[in-house]
Order: sequence, then C-alpha cells, then structure tokens
Amino acid sequence: MKTKLSNNSFFRTHKSFSAEEIMAAGGAMAFGIKSGKDNYKLIEALKAVPPIEPFSDDEWAQILRQLKDSKY
Repeated sequence: MKTKLSNNSFFRTHKSFSAEEIMAAGGAMAFGIKSGKDNYKLIEALKAVPPIEPFSDDEWAQILRQLKDSKY
C-alpha cells in the first residue's frame, strides 16, 4: 500500500512510506538505517546544535507576572 499525497500536502518534498513498507524493511530501526538515517546521527546532530533560550528576559518577566496575577 503506497501512501498518496495531495498537492496541498505539508510534506510534498518528503516521500512517505506505508507501515507495510516499513515492516518489510525489518521494522522502524532497520528502515531508518536502510534509508540512511539512524538514531546515532540524530543524537549527534542534536548535540551539535547550540543551546537556545525559548523566551527573552522580557518575555520571561511577562510570563511570570501573568502567572502571579492569575493566582487566587
């Protein structure tokens, strides 16, 4: 069973695979390795990313103020 993508799909540039194709490859881990992707590459890529702060100092202050104000 092939998964069909419509023209307005979010992931038009990414090929999708059915569960049957993944199982035929030997499962998720084997499928990832056969397609050139594995957990070790993902872990190393994540380690190489510089740490980021999700909020600026002003945003943190605003969030904490909102939390304090919303308490009874």
